Amino acid sequence: MALRVQKYGGTSVADIERISNVADRVQKAYDKGDQVVVVLSAMAGVTDKLISLAKQASENPDKRELDVLLATGEQTTAALLAMILKSRGYQAKSFLGFQAGIHTDKASGKARIMDIDCKKVQKALDNGNIAVMAGFQGTDRDGNITTLGRGGSDTSAVAIASSLKADVCEIFTDVDGVYTTDPRICSAARKISKISYDEMLEMAILGAKVLQIRSVEFAKKFNVPVHVRSSFNEEEGTMVINESADMESAIVSGVTCDMNEARITLKRVPDQPGVSAKIFGPLAKAEIMVDMIIQNTRSDGETDLTFTVTKDDFERAREISEAVAKKIGAAEVLTGTEIAKVSVIGLGMKSHSGVAAIMFEALASENINIRLISTSEIRISCVILSKYAELAVRTLHTAFGLDQEK
Repeated sequence: MALRVQKYGGTSVADIERISNVADRVQKAYDKGDQVVVVLSAMAGVTDKLISLAKQASENPDKRELDVLLATGEQTTAALLAMILKSRGYQAKSFLGFQAGIHTDKASGKARIMDIDCKKVQKALDNGNIAVMAGFQGTDRDGNITTLGRGGSDTSAVAIASSLKADVCEIFTDVDGVYTTDPRICSAARKISKISYDEMLEMAILGAKVLQIRSVEFAKKFNVPVHVRSSFNEEEGTMVINESADMESAIVSGVTCDMNEARITLKRVPDQPGVSAKIFGPLAKAEIMVDMIIQNTRSDGETDLTFTVTKDDFERAREISEAVAKKIGAAEVLTGTEIAKVSVIGLGMKSHSGVAAIMFEALASENINIRLISTSEIRISCVILSKYAELAVRTLHTAFGLDQEK
């Protein structure tokens, strides 16, 4: 007997017919003798509709009450799936986040899981039930309903799997695995049979939308095997697991592209101790995530400082930067939103040299100019003009031999 956690996204539970299809898949696992916990997202589009209703009720909806409202989306799908399973003669029991023992901090709308007490879920499993959980939600220490932010159901599923010591956490979605790049951009993209937590985390951070970042962090921390697969077919997907020896054969495992980037440059910044703290401190206080940073020292002793933020944070970051520039005596603030970040990721970079050279030569061959560069142990990222993004992805995919079947 295996303990299996299955998570289904919004497109997989978009209507009663699809929820019934989910029930079919759940039954197959249960009939094999496995214990099954099912974690569900809201129906596709429901969360956006609830947000729209909230904004009709109030221009600035109270965050606590917004969490109460948004949590009803997942509550609906959990109850419907449990009803369908029971109507077919299966024992099933639905759980909301607080009933499943998911305890979070107080950050409404983006709560983080602090601990999990799965005794009630485990008891239901031991009594022969299929446990059906509402994803995306928990409760703070005062008993308030909290939500985990977009994609939070992935995090719910991996967290529950870690607490129950599940054999596998299956993330069912509308794609059939993790690909070497976005198949919509590059027709030669290939499905990856297995990928390390670190590679998957880099890919999620850098624009791949298959898994939510926090869910990968959770899986890595607690060593939860994650199987990403399609809810619309029976094919094997991609296993996200600890690094293994055979993974090192590939220098680069994937190419990503993030179009949600904007650039801010402070010109002629005084080259003095503490200036960077004065620039980035206010941005951090405003909870604006800064991605890439590059600093160029001029011959006159002053500095040009460039950094990137998400387009969602761009306007606030620009306003803060302009205010800071006046205080520190910078000459001007320049901005740009027509940029993209392309990245290559792979464990093989740890033990192979020349990856950067291949990347730069490939982009140069298509006359694509690099604006910014950042690196980690297993990743190289370049900021380029967004109009060249898709060409860059296809070029790099070919340059690193990812077009070839292995």
